[in-house]
Amino acid sequence: QVQLVESGGGLVQAGGSLRLSCAASGRTFSSLAMGWFRQAPGSEREFVGAMSRSGGSTVYARSVKGRFTISRDNAKNTVYLQMNSLKPEDTAVYYCAASWRVGVNLPTSSYEYDEWGQGTQVTVSS
Repeated sequence: QVQLVESGGGLVQAGGSLRLSCAASGRTFSSLAMGWFRQAPGSEREFVGAMSRSGGSTVYARSVKGRFTISRDNAKNTVYLQMNSLKPEDTAVYYCAASWRVGVNLPTSSYEYDEWGQGTQVTVSS
């Protein structure tokens, strides 16, 4: 079992940047594909992006592609979400998630993830 703890959320003006971190417990981090999701009030949780075990592959939602970047440091058991050019519609609780699944494609649906963090609030003011 892996425990995930997000940090780095906060209030930022539109056009600004934030970097979220997700620290994982345990020694199996490098065996996990990692993803980021977000959920705005009154909305369903949506996929933001994912990264493979090695960090060699990523996939992003169309709404964030070109603005958000996922990276990971397996030595530190940490995955990051760098968010640039933030928009008010990026306001949400952001969750990191871990997946044990092995497949050709990176997991992009919430049901494909096994472990979740508690979430961190990101608020973008206009």
